[in-house]
Formats: sequence, C-alpha cells, structure tokens
Amino acid sequence: MKTILNIIIKEFLQLKRDPKLFSIIFVAPAIQLILLGYAANLDIFNISTAVYDMDKSVTSRSFIEKFESSGYFSIKYYVDSYNRITELIDNGDVLWTLVIPNDFEKKLKRGEQVSVQALFDGSDGNKTSITLGYVTSIVSSYSSNILLQKSTMLNAKQPFGTVSPELRFWYNPNLKTRFFMLPGIVGLILTIITTTLMAMGIVKEREIGTLEQIIVSPIKPYQLIIGKTLPFVLLGFMDVLIVTAVMVYWFGISIKGDFFFLMIASLIYVLSSIGLGLFISTISKTQQQAMMVATFGVLLPMNFLSGFAFPIENMPGWIQPITYLIPLRYYITIIRGVILKGDGFTQLIPEISVLLAAGIVILIFSSLRFRKRLS
Repeated sequence: MKTILNIIIKEFLQLKRDPKLFSIIFVAPAIQLILLGYAANLDIFNISTAVYDMDKSVTSRSFIEKFESSGYFSIKYYVDSYNRITELIDNGDVLWTLVIPNDFEKKLKRGEQVSVQALFDGSDGNKTSITLGYVTSIVSSYSSNILLQKSTMLNAKQPFGTVSPELRFWYNPNLKTRFFMLPGIVGLILTIITTTLMAMGIVKEREIGTLEQIIVSPIKPYQLIIGKTLPFVLLGFMDVLIVTAVMVYWFGISIKGDFFFLMIASLIYVLSSIGLGLFISTISKTQQQAMMVATFGVLLPMNFLSGFAFPIENMPGWIQPITYLIPLRYYITIIRGVILKGDGFTQLIPEISVLLAAGIVILIFSSLRFRKRLS
C-alpha cells in the first residue's frame, strides 16, 4: 500500500512541476465547455429571407407579418421577379424566399385553398430543415386561424368544431438546444481529458526513460498499474466537478436528479475512459502516436457514434449495433437523464449496469496488456 501511495505522490509531484499540464487538466475543460456551450447551438434566428409578394394586398401583408413577428426570420429583400430570387439564393444573400401568388387574397375570401411557394437554398441541409420547420409551423398556424374565423362567422347557421393543439414540452420547455447539448459536451470533454492524459502520461515516461527505472525497481506490476491509474481517476473526477459547476452556475442548467448518483455514474465512466487511455499507451511508442490513436481511434468514433451529435435511430441498421460498444453512449444517456429529466438509479439500471461492466472489462483488459508489456 505504501508503494502505491508513493507512486501516486510521485504522479502528483510531476503534475505540480508541469504548469502547462496543470492548466490543461483544470482550466481547459471549463473554457472548452463555455466555448462549446455557446457554439453548439442549433437554434436559428434572424434567417435571411426574401419575399416575392405578387398580390400586394392587405391579407398578403398580414401573412408576411406573421413571419416577421415570429423572431426567426429577417426579411431583407422584397423582390419582383424570379430572376432576382435566383440571384439572391445563388449569392447566398438569403436562405429562402416566400412567393405569394397574385390571387392570394381573392381565393381566401372565396374560401378556396391557396398555395404559397417557398424556395430554399438546400446546400446546408440541416439549416434548411430547421427553417422548413419554422415555415411550416407559421403557415399551419395561419391556416388554423382562418378556419377558426370561418367557424366563428358561420357559428349561428352551421356550427362545427375545431381542433386546437395545446403543446407542452417537458424537461426542456423552450426547446433550447443548449440544454440538450451541454450535458453531452460534459461527457465528451471528460473523455478527451482522461483518455488522452492517461495515454500520453505513460508514453511520456517511457520516452524519457523513467518508466524503465520504475520497472527495474522492486515494484510489482499491479502496484505500478494502480499507482498510475488512480491519480488520473481522481483528476478525471475533479474535471467532472469543474465542468458540472460551469454548466450549473455559468449556463444556469440545474441538475434535476440526484447529484451524488450523477457523480457515481461519472466515476464509473472515468474507469472505462482511463482503461482506454491505458490501452492506447500499450500500442503507442511516442506521444505523437498516442495522440493520433486517441483522436482517430477513440475520440472521433465516440463523438459520431455515441448519440452526442447525431441520433442513433437515424443511423443505418448495420452501424447501430456498433454503438452498443461505445461507453460514451451510455454515459450521455445517464447524464442527460439525470440533469434534464431527474432520472435516478431505477430508471437508468440498464445503462449504469452496462457502463460498469464496460469499465471493468476495459480496465482489466488494458491492465493485463500493460502488465504483459512490462514483463
């Protein structure tokens, strides 16, 4: 036990002597969370819009006003030809154009169906899809109001019912992207810090020769493994506390579930990320190799396949089984569930069980491989 404690103390003394590493561990996660918290926002406002109003009536202006007052659109151009529309979209001056036909008001007054045209720049599919959702919502709301007015006018002669949706969004009432993304970013930052530091820390010692000095000493392999991994587990756990504090106090996202359960789940996840870092150290000879393997072999697949940025349900059927091998998938489900929905152990038993099993398996496998390398 004393030997393990001495190795742990040596690791912390090395950290103290390296101020750059100190800032990477304790300052970089907070800065990254703040930057990504503002940058990773899928909500779109002030969408550049052009309007081709052929009708130029009171009703068409009222219809256009619905878009202006929504807060999503910024009408920058009123055009009078399709050539001008083509020019604006080709130059990237507007994302879309609303075209109102010249019989818009007359058809509505006659009670006929009227179609309006929306022309989009589809080069950015994600942005266009979100804009299309806004446009569809406003047009549907406008149509519902017309039906409601008709029903009121005909009420005395021929009353008929209408369907009025009352929408309530639980857990994220304003549908802010930040509330969904930030918990995932916490998991991603935790993976980056713990996996990379663990791998590079051991490879660095191998490069400068201090690892060989420890190996030839009477220290047993399991003592060296425990002494090497425990400091990074503690540092990873401290990172969890730092980024969680930034999320709560900087962005105002409160934790609705049990804080201690979240910390226990985070500690379990740190075991698997530390295990991955240990494994990378066994297949890398230099810090550069370790960084490359960590980035392209672990971090990028985790980013794309964990459900952090892209819904797993939308992935092809042959890719979805692979996502079950990604520990970050389970941790993101846990952290989002605890923070946004107030889930606890009962609701997250499958995820926490798989995460614990994955952490133990990865850590044991990596430790055995590391021990074999030492031998």
